[in-house]
Amino acid sequence: MTQTVRVLVVDDQELVREGIASLLGIQPGLTVVGTARDGQEAVSRALELVPDVVLMDVRMPGAGGLEAVAVLRQRMPRCRVVMLTTFDDEEYVVRALAAGAAGYLLKDLPAADLAGAVRLAGAGVTQLDSSVARRLASTLACAGKVPAAVKAEAGEEAAALTGREIEVLRLLAVGSTNREIASRLFLSEGTVKNHISRILGRLGLRDRTQAALYARDHGLI
Repeated sequence: MTQTVRVLVVDDQELVREGIASLLGIQPGLTVVGTARDGQEAVSRALELVPDVVLMDVRMPGAGGLEAVAVLRQRMPRCRVVMLTTFDDEEYVVRALAAGAAGYLLKDLPAADLAGAVRLAGAGVTQLDSSVARRLASTLACAGKVPAAVKAEAGEEAAALTGREIEVLRLLAVGSTNREIASRLFLSEGTVKNHISRILGRLGLRDRTQAALYARDHGLI
């Protein structure tokens, strides 16, 4: 990426907030345009500063990050909000993605990796922390068959998918590799690749990223 990504850092703990801002501020390709201490201030500062990416904590006193994501998604659709938190609970992950978050990362991420994640978010790439993705994928895989209500909620296009293809799509959407999907669903990697090709074709999607966004936007994760 050659364009500088403008970042707003949101966290209720001042030391954490300023520390993250300082670390990102010295990374190439990033400019920290401001900070905020809760969800309400995050919205007002984002509207004022127009960042490309908002790095947002999940739990904060008053207006939390999940509430702020939903507001920013509506009022600033071009702005990408990435959750940065210590909580790897599946419920938070699902709620954040459903609200429109462009990623879910944990605070123990090395500075260089965090900077890379912010750059990718600015380029439109949705990301999940690898440990979060594994836990969520395991939960989904253990859920068994996909209820008909889930397929109905996902829309007419998803109705053309088989139950197995829905399972593959859900695992793909939380960052699982073909090998991980194959292991969890007791399939060969070749079969997984065939499933993904059919999923992309039936939904009219270009790649895995679009498939992940489709799953998120249609309530499959």
